[in-house]
Amino acid sequence: MSYAGPEFDPRPSPRPGRGRRALLAVMVVVAVAAGGLAVQRAVSGDGGRGGPTAAPTSTNYPSGNGSSPTGASTPPSASSGSSPPDSSTARPPAGSGPLRGKVVVIDPGHNTGNARHTAEINRTVRIGNGSKECDTTGTATDAGYAEAAFTLDVSRRLRALLEKQGATVRLTQDGDRPWGPCIDERARIGNEAEADAVVSVHADGSADGDRGFHLILPGAVTEGGADTRPIVGPSRDLGERIAGHFVRVTGSAPSNYVGGGTGLVTRKDLGGLNLSKVPKVFIECGNMRDSKDAALLTSGAWRQKAAQGISDGIVGFLGG
Repeated sequence: MSYAGPEFDPRPSPRPGRGRRALLAVMVVVAVAAGGLAVQRAVSGDGGRGGPTAAPTSTNYPSGNGSSPTGASTPPSASSGSSPPDSSTARPPAGSGPLRGKVVVIDPGHNTGNARHTAEINRTVRIGNGSKECDTTGTATDAGYAEAAFTLDVSRRLRALLEKQGATVRLTQDGDRPWGPCIDERARIGNEAEADAVVSVHADGSADGDRGFHLILPGAVTEGGADTRPIVGPSRDLGERIAGHFVRVTGSAPSNYVGGGTGLVTRKDLGGLNLSKVPKVFIECGNMRDSKDAALLTSGAWRQKAAQGISDGIVGFLGG
């Protein structure tokens, strides 16, 4: 498998219940040398882990493991830039554009209020092949910039970009609820919207020196009412497209600590993926505990690039 090139996307693969326009594609493959440092981390809640070097045009990938730790407090403002001035959940009708008629659900990971509602977020919910905490607090930079603040900012920027392309966009939370939602509800929101694509936005909390982004893809889960088999292929397609555009737009390289330098990791322990019935991926945009990655994640200008890279990948996936 390979990234889509910076200007072209491969032909879209079919998704359950949805048709797409076919795209002619040109694939440009460039091998990426990346470290494969394995890092053992505590897995808690739905989240994962990733930093910029000279950006490759494309890369190949296998699968691996990753997850975000907990422990972030209520965030201060980021050092540069802020969310677009719109926190309303009532969105205007989608306009004209290549994504007109498409529905995209954006899932900002965690919630800045989770730390004040530990009883609520610590209760367990079923995720098909087991149980997991309703939600977690997420991680933070050493200076205290919370993952939840980062994810909401990038998600709002991403929404604005996709709406300009004509898509109907829904956020699972928009700073409009005191905690959560739980991971099973996050999946249910995408399912009930019959979304053409769902992206859960995260940042990782690994060790200093662990850098780069990665996409987490659903594995095949057929337990406890969950059945991800119909979405495994389309979700990989979505993840590959986002990864390729994320490299191009942000200049970040794939993770040097999970995924074997590929930028793609497959997991079966995340409720947000296990319970999804529509194509869905998680993106860990970088590692908040690495000083170099943190400098990017706290930059408003870089967060705009991150949103643009994700948006471009979604547009390519949906045939826009």
